[in-house]
Amino acid sequence: MSQTALERRLQRYETAPHLVFWETTKACALSCRHCRASAQTTGLPGELSTAEGRRLIDQVAALGGSPILILTGGDCLERPDLDELISYARQLGIHVGLSPSVTPRLTLERLAGLYQLGVRSLSISLDGSEPATHDGIRGISGLFERTVAILPQLVEMGFRVQVNTTVMSGNVLELADVVGLLRQLGISIWEVFFLVGVGRGIDLDEVGPAQAEDVCHFLVDVTTRGLTVRTVEAPFFRRVQAERRQQGGPPSPEQVGPLYAALRGRLDELALPPARPTASHSLATGDGRGIVFVGHDGAVLASGFLPVPLGNIRERDLGSIYAESPILAEIRAGRFSGACGRCEVSRLCGGSRARAYAHSGDVLGEDPACAHSDSARSLSRSRSGLPD
Repeated sequence: MSQTALERRLQRYETAPHLVFWETTKACALSCRHCRASAQTTGLPGELSTAEGRRLIDQVAALGGSPILILTGGDCLERPDLDELISYARQLGIHVGLSPSVTPRLTLERLAGLYQLGVRSLSISLDGSEPATHDGIRGISGLFERTVAILPQLVEMGFRVQVNTTVMSGNVLELADVVGLLRQLGISIWEVFFLVGVGRGIDLDEVGPAQAEDVCHFLVDVTTRGLTVRTVEAPFFRRVQAERRQQGGPPSPEQVGPLYAALRGRLDELALPPARPTASHSLATGDGRGIVFVGHDGAVLASGFLPVPLGNIRERDLGSIYAESPILAEIRAGRFSGACGRCEVSRLCGGSRARAYAHSGDVLGEDPACAHSDSARSLSRSRSGLPD
């Protein structure tokens, strides 16, 4: 993306988000170890009613800029009024995407009904290339097999299917095999979440900055293998992409480490046919910058991973909260501290605000998962024996 195009897009994000996520319920039949929402078997008191949900949809329609409404949870299929809400949004011309859990509720009959309502985009989670990994993370035996079975059926039904994978230390070595599996299943969009220690995910290990850098270089390689790659809470992927475009070739030995070598080696072993590189992640969105999240109780957040309330749609309309929040104004202006504040690509990247907050309590602090952060450079120096 050219600098002019980037600034135009960022200017548009000053007043309206591109993506609105609504946590329709906390209810979910799964018990995922990394769940941001700390979902449970039943919904919580205070969840937005049907009437309040329709008012929220009215507010989304009033935002302008054709935002996309993503219905998530918990498990959005647990909402008894889901069809009514989807129908109302579609009547107002809003594009609706769903992020359902793979449970007995996700049947072909239910999916056919959703397609009839006008839903075309679905995101399904797959957190490993083997049953032990995915089922271990998701907390349900047999879930891997059910997920792998339903994905090609969704593609055949005509849905635009995105697979979400959360990267953490426990599954990072399986990423290349996940790529092979996705290609085998006919999936063309892969959204890679870099774990942030919130919700139940606080008990899991995030990848460190050196590993994150290796994963990002690997993901750039994946874009030449027929997959569009997006990242969540890893905006530094855009920096890595820009660096790779500028140098016009593979990373130098100084840019990567052993994890990249292992992942790239496994990718080569899979012998996936090359494809034209995809223009992945060109939106330059981030927490509170083109993205906004509405919780089950109407609380507005910069993202689902950043638990700092900005207001509530029961009291103020979503557009006003997004456009007028002092915190979001600081984020969109790039007024960060530490390495993020000094970074020459802060407008393109900006770091994960959620991870900065989770680690330091400062929404505007540096992202410690970025290899260019002060904390990462200090760690590198200490390991090499160099002074800070």
